[in-house]
Amino acid sequence: MNPQSYPSSVLNLLGDLVRINSVNPAYEGGESESAIATYLEEYFARHAIETWQQEALPGRPNLIARLPGKNPLRRLIFEAHMDTVTAEGMAIPPFEPVITGGRLYGRGSCDTKAGLAAMAFAAASLMEEGTIPESEIWIVSAADEEHAFAGVRRLLDGLDACAAVVSEPTEMRVASASKGVLRWRIHCRGKAAHSAQPHLGINAITNMARAILALEEENARLAKAPHPLLGPATLNAGLIQGGRQVNIVPDFCSVDVDRRLLPGESIPSVLERYHELLDLGIGAEFEAPMLEDEAFETSPDSMIVRCVARVLETLEINPNPIGVPFGTDASKFSRAGIPAVICGPGNIDQAHSAIEYVECTQVEQAAEFYRRLMIAFR
Repeated sequence: MNPQSYPSSVLNLLGDLVRINSVNPAYEGGESESAIATYLEEYFARHAIETWQQEALPGRPNLIARLPGKNPLRRLIFEAHMDTVTAEGMAIPPFEPVITGGRLYGRGSCDTKAGLAAMAFAAASLMEEGTIPESEIWIVSAADEEHAFAGVRRLLDGLDACAAVVSEPTEMRVASASKGVLRWRIHCRGKAAHSAQPHLGINAITNMARAILALEEENARLAKAPHPLLGPATLNAGLIQGGRQVNIVPDFCSVDVDRRLLPGESIPSVLERYHELLDLGIGAEFEAPMLEDEAFETSPDSMIVRCVARVLETLEINPNPIGVPFGTDASKFSRAGIPAVICGPGNIDQAHSAIEYVECTQVEQAAEFYRRLMIAFR
């Protein structure tokens, strides 16, 4: 698309970001985030904004841009990730941004290059105006959010900040809570035998079926204790493998489970609960978790939630906090003692989809929201 055909400068910036392949290297067709970091480095330099790179993984940097504030002892972080999920299987050209029907299409347009472009554009507009924020502002373009959170973990090493605003698709609502996630594999061991004499074996699949029924009963119990913003904790048995061939009593079966956590739940206590639950004499064994990320919740009375709500009201956006069921970098800020919220353009239903897009008006709205918040936070 020709830059002149973009309705606004922030959408022009977003289009440029979508053109750059930044699929996480952990996925098919992936590349380093370095090309996006370099592009943004040059963009900030054109607006006389200080930047530096911070290596999160070899050849995969975070980019940090800094706006000086009137009070150098206060710092507000604006963070969005540069990497995307794979572009394989998309029904549209992933890296050829197109605007049609008021939507900008392409991989990462929603998750989260829209927020990244809006944050960068907001900072650049303040520099052009000569407006100095009350607090020091950092715009962080983070690596590796879509796989292992290496970017935010590196950022938080020694970081001192008053609060953080993480851009993820919330349709510009402020999310002050999100679920966590715990994934692990459960094994049931059996004993192989000829299927003509099954009594000589121990059927691992049958034992696993008993385990899955126990997990479903626990889900029913969890449903009775919902969080006011997030709903109930949940568990999904998403992948199962077992047996060797149809005429052999299966001697092994494994299931991968995904448990969504609520604020206040600790990973050790959740795992202990499931150990107790599956103590059924079926020889259930747990592998070490393959993914751990605890939930977070920021008090609605905190300074950042109240400040965000006030700014949203000036834009006639509903200021009441919501919760989101998906994981983000915000939980890592929260665990590091930095109050965090999630607020960004786009609908999570479009993230990772075969036809990913973002509403153009929300991108423009986000840029103005971030600009006003950079001025208002003190």
